Amino acid sequence: MRYLIQFVLLWASILTACSGAAAPAPAGSRLLVTASILPLTDFARQVGGDRVQVETLVQPGTSPHTYEPTPAQLKSVSQARVLVLNGVGLEYWSDKVIAAANNPNLIVVKTAEGLNILAGDKDEPGGNPHVWLSPVNAMHQVEMIRDALIRADPAGADTYRANADRYIGELRALDQEIRESVATFSSRKFIAFHAAWVYFAGDYGLEQAAVVERAPGQEPSPAEIAQIAKTAKAIGAKAIFAEPQFSPKAAQVVAEESGAEVLFLNPLGQPPDYCYLDLMRYNLAEIGKALK
Repeated sequence: MRYLIQFVLLWASILTACSGAAAPAPAGSRLLVTASILPLTDFARQVGGDRVQVETLVQPGTSPHTYEPTPAQLKSVSQARVLVLNGVGLEYWSDKVIAAANNPNLIVVKTAEGLNILAGDKDEPGGNPHVWLSPVNAMHQVEMIRDALIRADPAGADTYRANADRYIGELRALDQEIRESVATFSSRKFIAFHAAWVYFAGDYGLEQAAVVERAPGQEPSPAEIAQIAKTAKAIGAKAIFAEPQFSPKAAQVVAEESGAEVLFLNPLGQPPDYCYLDLMRYNLAEIGKALK
């Protein structure tokens, strides 16, 4: 990984050198914003509206836990005015990307700053990074993006504030919708693929009883699978959750041993027409299948 990133950074520097120093966008053009993951892209688009052009770094079907930047993406960061990150160690590559971009005008916003961060596993010393899966936390992230856009583009301040207020209202409605749905669940415990859903669970009175993979992409041992299956039987789990960014093989084995089915939760979503609100409603419906 270290050598691959060094190779990519070398190519990024070549691309930047060939194109010259990054120049501010021409007057009247949209503000270029790069965001690490699709949920943050959607937040930035909701707040920025027609004043911004937002590009996503971690592409659909891949995971930020295993992301490797491309030269073209690094060039995009070198030309952007705002870089929207989650923080809490999710973008482990961000410091090197920012250094390679050599963009003195770049405003970097880590949207999880100021939130109550839950403990992570041994590979997450800074805490669990999956804050965006709580609509309550998402409201804070939207506010952070709003403030960064105002700093980058003061002339659009009124637009950014109005758009953020509107979207936060939609997130509040989603939060209430989830609370009303969870109130109908007959069970509160679930088996997650990995510990992405602890913020969601904490907000809505649910409990992550076990995870299939302690770290994304790290398949459990036979002994761990047996223990997870035992837990699934003990809580009467109807489903074992997998995620489309990773192989469902381990979840399928646990499901077979515990008599459950495999359902998919999606922490990141995918285009076309990506919508965070719709993604969270999809996830709520899948959780409901397992817990009602």
